[in-house]
Amino acid sequence: MGAEPTSRARKIYIAGHRGMVGNAILSRLQRRAEAGERLELVTRTHAELDLTDQAAVRDFMQTVQPDTVILAAAKVGGIHANNSYPADFIYENLMIECNVIHQAFAAGVRSLLQLGSSCIYPRAVAQPMAETALLTGPLEATNEPYAIAKIAGIKLCESYNRQHGADYRSVMPTNLYGPRDNFHPENSHVLPALIRRFHEAAQQGKDEVVIWGTGTPRREFLHVDDMAEASLFVLDLPKQVYDDNTDPMLSHINVGSGSDISILDLAHLVARVTGFAGRILTDPDKPDGTMRKLMDVSRLEAMGWQASIGLEDGVAATYDWFLQNAETVRS
Repeated sequence: MGAEPTSRARKIYIAGHRGMVGNAILSRLQRRAEAGERLELVTRTHAELDLTDQAAVRDFMQTVQPDTVILAAAKVGGIHANNSYPADFIYENLMIECNVIHQAFAAGVRSLLQLGSSCIYPRAVAQPMAETALLTGPLEATNEPYAIAKIAGIKLCESYNRQHGADYRSVMPTNLYGPRDNFHPENSHVLPALIRRFHEAAQQGKDEVVIWGTGTPRREFLHVDDMAEASLFVLDLPKQVYDDNTDPMLSHINVGSGSDISILDLAHLVARVTGFAGRILTDPDKPDGTMRKLMDVSRLEAMGWQASIGLEDGVAATYDWFLQNAETVRS
């Protein structure tokens, strides 16, 4: 994370520390601190700091004066949520990014890492999706408002870098999963939704489960622990290395596993893990979304990082967490 201050610990604010990714990043930083790294970790709950409130964010940044900001806070959801609440998704994410990034700069924050999403890429784009595909075509309609907000976050970071010489970086994860995921039956992403649905079907002795769409779309998945490691890897890169491997107006870095799986095959994998032995049917009347979303992760691999958690092992570990926290995730 660059040169360390000599007189005090490096103060890092993790925005969104209660979310799946933010918590995984916080846990790794806590382990670093316990191992002797001079870190002061700062967090605020939503009740303590509303990131859509410009004045509140300004006062927080000016008072706390962090050295580094990790922006993992966002309003997120699956196809159903994005279709149902498009105004919420674009407004809240734009406000969070604008407030945190600008007020961080105004408070003299030295370095910032913001997390985006693979939905920034056009619907019809060559696979795997390279960073250079950004803004080359229309977005997937089902999550366009969210994607526009995430693209704006990238451009905010780039603009502060270009105009003010800041060191603000962006990482774009593929579909993430793992402990602390959202398992809501309607507003969750596909993998946690499948885990909950197949678990309940197995517990209730159902003989079939119907999944949305045709089952043919392919998706890439990355365990949140891998994402946390990749995020800190990118944050730790010397500025010259980051600059040498990116472009000032295409500075974001893809983070993924480098492989994908069809939704139907994913359903069968989840069925194995959860012990569901019935039939798996598809519902072609429900939307498929983008037919394929595989990240080109060659830029990150060239800098020395690769995912290490296999999908079936990761899903099994996530299911174990789901079982251990069943009461929490039932809502």
